[in-house]
Amino acid sequence: MTTRILVADDQEMIRHGFRLILDAQPDMKVVADAADGATALELARRIRPDVVLADIRMPRLDGLELTRALAGPGVAEPMRVIVVTTFDLDEYVHAALRNGACGFLLKRAGPTLLVEAIRAAMAGDTLVSPSVTVRLLKHLRSGSASAVVSPAEPLTDREIAVARLVAEGKTNAEIGAELFISAGTAKTHVANIQRKLGVRNRVGIAVWSWNSGHVQP
Repeated sequence: MTTRILVADDQEMIRHGFRLILDAQPDMKVVADAADGATALELARRIRPDVVLADIRMPRLDGLELTRALAGPGVAEPMRVIVVTTFDLDEYVHAALRNGACGFLLKRAGPTLLVEAIRAAMAGDTLVSPSVTVRLLKHLRSGSASAVVSPAEPLTDREIAVARLVAEGKTNAEIGAELFISAGTAKTHVANIQRKLGVRNRVGIAVWSWNSGHVQP
């Protein structure tokens, strides 16, 4: 299947560059682009792309509000939104993830990571730029260090190994390669860990791994 993508960025050069990169992939196609957030919102709701790439600083509606409108709490049919920005600010990362983003990339991360982030989103993963990941987890850890979650059921040794790799920012495919299992099996382990810990996403798994001492800063 071809992944249909909407690109929202106020710079024409960026939109054109993303289109060249993504249309060159055998399984991706940019089906629309928008120079402002309000147009992107209207297009997204009308054509229902598989993934929306959203810049943060855009006229009329910024990328964080666009993300919340398309993927945030209470959205009946949330879309996959990946925030792609020049600005490496903690407040943007936290707001994007709170608003339902399934990825946060810096534009300087390059085309390979952009393609990987889209494929990760389609597989149910959240990919964050490596330069942001550790800082994000340290922040979340410091904010919740006093509350280590006790699993509803004990994690198996394999699940603990998977949780460690999640805390390092690995995707399901990367976890599978490291543990010699399929990406699908890794995804199942991640779902089981979330259920046992009572957390909503991979960031919750990562925080538990750090706070419980399974991963060191």
